[in-house]
Amino acid sequence: MSHPSVRRPVVGIIGNMSLLNESYPVHAGGTMNSEAVAEVAGCLPLIIPSDPRLVSVAELLELCDAFLLTGGRPNVHPSEYGEDETPAHGSFDRCRDAITLPLVRACIERGQPILGICRGFQEVNVAMGGTLFPEIRDLPGRMNHRMPPDGTLEEKFALRHPVRFTPGGVFHHLMGAEEVMTNTLHGQGINRPGARIVIDGTAPDGTPEAIYVQGAPGFTLSVQWHPEWNAAGDPVSRPLFTAFGRAAAEWAAGRRPALARSA
Repeated sequence: MSHPSVRRPVVGIIGNMSLLNESYPVHAGGTMNSEAVAEVAGCLPLIIPSDPRLVSVAELLELCDAFLLTGGRPNVHPSEYGEDETPAHGSFDRCRDAITLPLVRACIERGQPILGICRGFQEVNVAMGGTLFPEIRDLPGRMNHRMPPDGTLEEKFALRHPVRFTPGGVFHHLMGAEEVMTNTLHGQGINRPGARIVIDGTAPDGTPEAIYVQGAPGFTLSVQWHPEWNAAGDPVSRPLFTAFGRAAAEWAAGRRPALARSA
């Protein structure tokens, strides 16, 4: 006699618009994101075509239990935080902006879990009213956080600097350490934190690296580095994705935060 399988929580992985072979448009997600969601978080990875012509935030909230806000080469458009576009801001994906920013706000209000990575970390800050620096390495006293232009994937995602967490804070408790080593592959970073954004970890040059939303009823941890790389083997990535998976499972099981139940 066969037994019904237990449904894994569904994690919507925000896809990025890109060109395959420089001509064929695709919505894509890195394999390492799907592997981290499936193998470490224990969830079902589902790549989302982040385009408001194709999907709506309301549909995504019903379909998925949690969301992984991935990194991506295009940046959040500066008009989303009240600034003019300049060449330093790089390229953009306005369709992704139109999906992820309202999605972040809805998840925070509902208590539905989100995990922000790199661009996703920046999206959480912008969604809450914060601003971004267009190029961290141009600021006095800051290091170059960008991905090395050459080398293997292992070399590009190698651990490059420490991140120090607030003693006794959320990330300190999660990681079991006040300081950890991370990779770094980003050009932009937080300028002004958004409303309720708590900066819980920083790089040695003061660049914000770990945040959460104060008073949010659900999981809102976000990081500026890329924990999806070697997520199963890295002592920093593994607890982050494990905790995210637990939060997704709670939501899938119908165990809602008090605020979400009263909404």
